Amino acid sequence: MSRTTVIVVVAKSRAITGKGVTGHSTEGIPVMTEIYYAGLDVSARSVNLCVVDEDGRVTHERKLGIEPEAISAHLVSLEVRFARIGLEAGMLSQHLYAGLAAAGLPLICVETRHMKAALSAQPNKTDRHDARGIAQMMRVGLFKPVHVKTPTSQRLRTVLTARQLLRNKLQDVENEIRGLIRNFGYHLGKVTARDFEPRVRELIAESDLHVVADALLLARRSLREQFGRLDDLLVRLAREDEISRRFMTVPGVGPLVALTFRATVDVPARFTRSRTVGAHFGLTPRKQQSGEVDRTGRISRWGDAMMRSALYEAAQVLLTRVKRWSALKAWAAQVSRRRGHKKAIVALARRIGVILHRMWIDGTEFDWGKRPEAAAQSA
Repeated sequence: MSRTTVIVVVAKSRAITGKGVTGHSTEGIPVMTEIYYAGLDVSARSVNLCVVDEDGRVTHERKLGIEPEAISAHLVSLEVRFARIGLEAGMLSQHLYAGLAAAGLPLICVETRHMKAALSAQPNKTDRHDARGIAQMMRVGLFKPVHVKTPTSQRLRTVLTARQLLRNKLQDVENEIRGLIRNFGYHLGKVTARDFEPRVRELIAESDLHVVADALLLARRSLREQFGRLDDLLVRLAREDEISRRFMTVPGVGPLVALTFRATVDVPARFTRSRTVGAHFGLTPRKQQSGEVDRTGRISRWGDAMMRSALYEAAQVLLTRVKRWSALKAWAAQVSRRRGHKKAIVALARRIGVILHRMWIDGTEFDWGKRPEAAAQSA
């Protein structure tokens, strides 16, 4: 069962008794404002709520429905002023985020790995205990906020995800056909997408595999048709978007990479420095240091896998297929000669991400640079 977690920090005014932030009443008498923390552990059909005070004592627990309206109504009925609401990134996070934000609640989406690591220390794993653990986690400030995508980015991401799904299913069906006929001694070999079906029918012409092959080939034909529709849609969206057109001036970056970067980054201002984009997408090496041990490992592979794969494909195209010279390609070729092709591709993918972000911030197009000999002649 998929799970999403919401964390709420609430502030409540009460009498002097207890700890809290000191304030003053209308009569000038000092009062205390106590801070409350709440955790919402969200599953597919229900939500477990736990509220604790600043000393960690549980003050309220309730099982709620999954609808954002029901959750926000119950939180409002507590008659407290919310200081912060945290939502664990997950399948339901965007839906809940939008619903709770519409109720005027200040929300923060929380990084999933941090949440999982904190809750794994608990001896018991239940929805109720998870809600308590989340509330305590918020009480001590152990969370990392993440960006929640805008509706435009969410819609674009849906198209990209659907296209990737159809591509994977198409590949699965083709592999299944290859394996099926190979069991009977028929080897398909390398064929183009257009020649795939005629070649299969040619091989099995004298066999009794037509019933099974016809069903799989029909499924493949339908998947190709729908995949092509989404592919055409992405091309049209990229052409209509000024930022994506600017991205496509970078060699190796086509409509798919441009739109994936557009949807994944969403708001470029959330990266204070362009060079942090590579680390965000898991394209920087892991660092392991303890005492006298200091090792640099493989790339972390954290962050968005679709974006990382798209940048990797763009780097492959630039280094192996693009013929036109550019300072970026010349740099990648030098890295390839020094450290090998694979490391050069990773370094180039990381740099393409940095360049795309900087182009987005500055509103500029790609700078191809000048060949060293051309620069010398112009001087």
